[in-house]
Amino acid sequence: MSCLHKRLKRTKSEEQAFQEQVKRVAQENGKRLGLEGDPDLQFLLVGGELIKIRSSAWKKNRFFKLQEDCKTLWYESHNVFRRKQTFSIDDIDSVRKGRQSEGLNKHTQSSVEDQCFSIIFKGRKKNLDLMAASGEEAKQWVNGLDKIMSNMLNLSRQQKSEHWIINCMRKADKNEDNKMNLKELKHFLRQVNIEVDDTYAAEIFKKCDKSNSGTLEGSEIKHFYDLLTEREEIDVIYGNYATTDGQMSSRDLLNFLLNQQREEVSMEDAVKLIEKHEVDETAKQKKRMSKDGFLMYMHHEEGSILNPAHKPVYQDMHQPLNHYYISSSHNTYLMADQLKGPSSTEAYIKALMKSCRCVELDCWDGANGEPVIYHGYTLTSKVLFRDVIKAIKDFAFKTSDYPVILSLENHCTVDQQKLMAHHLSSILADALVTKPLGNTMPTNFPSPEELKGKFLIKGKRLNKLDAALNNSVVEEDTVSEEDEAADCKENGEKAKSKKSKIKLAKELSNMVIYCKSVHFNGFEHAKEMQAFYEMSSFKESKAVNLAQTSATPYIHHNMDKLSRIYPAGSRTDSSNYNPVPMWNVGCQIVALNFQTPSKEMHINQGRFLPNGASGYILKPEFQRSLSSQFDPSTLSKGPWLKKKTFNVMVISAQQLPKINKDKQKSIVDPLVRVEIYGVPADNASKETHYIDNNGFNPMWNEKFTFDIHVPELAMLRFVVEDYDTASHNDLIGQYCLPLTSVQNGYRHVPLLTKRGDVISSAGIFVHLMLIDAQ
Repeated sequence: MSCLHKRLKRTKSEEQAFQEQVKRVAQENGKRLGLEGDPDLQFLLVGGELIKIRSSAWKKNRFFKLQEDCKTLWYESHNVFRRKQTFSIDDIDSVRKGRQSEGLNKHTQSSVEDQCFSIIFKGRKKNLDLMAASGEEAKQWVNGLDKIMSNMLNLSRQQKSEHWIINCMRKADKNEDNKMNLKELKHFLRQVNIEVDDTYAAEIFKKCDKSNSGTLEGSEIKHFYDLLTEREEIDVIYGNYATTDGQMSSRDLLNFLLNQQREEVSMEDAVKLIEKHEVDETAKQKKRMSKDGFLMYMHHEEGSILNPAHKPVYQDMHQPLNHYYISSSHNTYLMADQLKGPSSTEAYIKALMKSCRCVELDCWDGANGEPVIYHGYTLTSKVLFRDVIKAIKDFAFKTSDYPVILSLENHCTVDQQKLMAHHLSSILADALVTKPLGNTMPTNFPSPEELKGKFLIKGKRLNKLDAALNNSVVEEDTVSEEDEAADCKENGEKAKSKKSKIKLAKELSNMVIYCKSVHFNGFEHAKEMQAFYEMSSFKESKAVNLAQTSATPYIHHNMDKLSRIYPAGSRTDSSNYNPVPMWNVGCQIVALNFQTPSKEMHINQGRFLPNGASGYILKPEFQRSLSSQFDPSTLSKGPWLKKKTFNVMVISAQQLPKINKDKQKSIVDPLVRVEIYGVPADNASKETHYIDNNGFNPMWNEKFTFDIHVPELAMLRFVVEDYDTASHNDLIGQYCLPLTSVQNGYRHVPLLTKRGDVISSAGIFVHLMLIDAQ
C-alpha cells in the first residue's frame, strides 16, 4: 500500500545531494514569490520552536517549519496517527500579532503580548494560538507569513497555476529522484484532477521521453508541462488577431480590445498593456505581444470579469446614508446555529473583516453585574458585552473606513444598561456618534464619507432627537422592545409576547442618534409621523409581503428612512433568505447570517464586491428619486427599464479542485450553471452538460442568452458543480458580482469556495456580451 511506502535510507552523500536539492527548490519558489533572499522567508524555512496554546493548562512546545514549496507549513504533532501535520498558506485567512484572539486573551498574561500571535484559518478550522520565545521571533513569524500571503495574492493566475502544478509534480515524485516514471506520471495526473486511461498516459509519456530512458527528467518534464498546460482556446483567439509576423502588434491588440473586449481604449492603452505583460524583451521593443504575453494579460485583472475600475471605491460616497445598500449581519455573535451554537468575539471579527457594516448585539443581564451577549431563550454560549465592543473597536475599520452600525437588541435591567453605555463610551471614545453632526437639527442623514471611522448605535430612544440639541432632561422610562429572540423560542416553551416592555436607561437612550428603533404602523403613518432617523425592523415574511403588495410605497419609504430586514426565528439552523427582493424595494440593512455559507451569502458577497469592498453600495437613481414609480413586479416604462440581451459562452475551466481530497481516484465531472438574480422578470438559470473525469482543463463551448430588463438590479452568479447521478451535485466553486460591474469579451472568472474564499489556481473562461436589446 502506498501509505506504508518506506523510503530507502539514503547514504551520507545522497542525503547531502538531497538537502542541496531541497535548498534549490526553496530558492526557486522564493524567487517565484518575489522573496528571493528575504531574511523573514529564510527564518521560516529554517523553522523553530513555538508554544501552542489551547487552554490555561494546555501549553505545549511544537516545532514549526515552512516547507521548500514555500506554501506549506509543517509542524510536529504528538497525535499517534498524525505525527507530522501540515497546512497550506492558502488555508490561512490572516495572522494576528499580539493577544488578539479569544484564546490568547483568556489563557495568557498581558506581559507576553509581544511574544504572541494567532494563525486564523478560513472556514471553521480552529485558530492556532502560538507564543514565540521572544517578541523579535514572533515578529519574524508574523512578517514572514504576511509576506508570503500578500505575495501569493499578487501573483497572476498563471503564476499561481505554475506554482501549483510544479509542486504537485514534486509530490508525485515518490522516491524524490527528480525524475518521473510512468506510475508517478499517472499519480500526478490524478492529483491535478484528470483521469486518463493507461494507453493515453503511456502515449504522453512516450512523446515526452525523448531519451527513451523510461523516466522523464529536466527538459522532458518541461515538455510534458507545456503539453499539459496548453490552452487551445487561447491559441485560437490569439491566432485570429496576431497578424504581424505571427505576433500581435499594438494595432492588432487595439483591434482585439475594441472589437472583442468592447473596451473604450486608445493605442496608448494597448502599448501600456504590452509594456506591462510582455515577457519577451525583443517583442516588447517592437511593441508586439507574444502568445505568452497575451496569456499573461488574459490572466491579470485587465482580463478578469470584474471591471478593474469598479474594484476601488468609485461611487459617490457623499449621499445620505439611507441611499446605500449596507452589508449587514444577523446574530453576529454566533459561530454556528442559533439554538446551541457557540457565541464568540471571533464571529464579529470575521464579519467585520468581510466589510460587514451593521452588526447585531443581543444584550442580556450577566453574572457579576456584567452584561452578556447571546441568543436569549436558547443554549448558545455567552460572551461579555465589554469583550465584544473591544473586538469591534479593534477590527471595525481594517478593511473599510466607512461607518459601522451597532444594532442593539436590549433585554438588560437599567443598571446593566448603564454599564453598557459606560463600555460603549469608554471603549469607542470619540469614534462613537453621541450627537448629531453640525449644530442644527438635521433633516436627513449624513453621508458615509462624513461618518468615516464612526460608530452609530441603533436602538430605542426615550425622546425625539431635537431634545439632544436643546439638552432637555429625560428620565428612565418604559419602552416597548420588539423581541427577535422571543421569535426564535424552541417549540414547547410557553411563548413570550413578541412586544415586551423594558425600562430604558437614559445614558443608553442618549447614544441613539441616527438609528432610533420604532414599531412599523404602515407607510402612511410613517410618512406623517416618523422622523427620518426613526427606523423599523421587518421580519423577512413581513418584508416579502410588503415588497409584493406595496413595492412602490416601500421604495418611497426607503428614500428618506432606513429599513432593516432580519431572518425569521423559525430558521433555527441559521439558514438565510434571498436578499434580492429586499434590495429591489430599496431596503438598506438586509441582515443575513454571515456564519452560514449559502447561496444567499454568495449573492450578498457579490453585491458588495465592487466599490472597494467598502460595505456600502449606492442604490440606483430610480430608488432615490421621489418622482420614481418603480415596481419590480410590474415593469412599466421608466428610467429603470434598459432592456439588454446578455450572451454568455462558457468555454472552459482550469485546475478545478478535487471535492474528495482523501480519495486519490476521485476525479470531478464538472458542469457550469449561469444564474441571474434581479427583478422577477430577470431571474433565470441555465447550465452546461457535464464532462467526465476532468477537473484540470474541461472544455464546454456552450452558449446561453438571457433577456435583462433592469440591469442595475441584476446579479450574475457562476456555479461549478461535480455532477452526480445518485445524489445532489457537490459545489466545486462559485462567483457572483453585479451585472453592471461585468466586463464584455473573453474573461477569466475566479472561483470561490462555499465559504467565499478564493480557490487560488482555479477558474473558468467565458465570453460575455451585454448589448442593447433589438
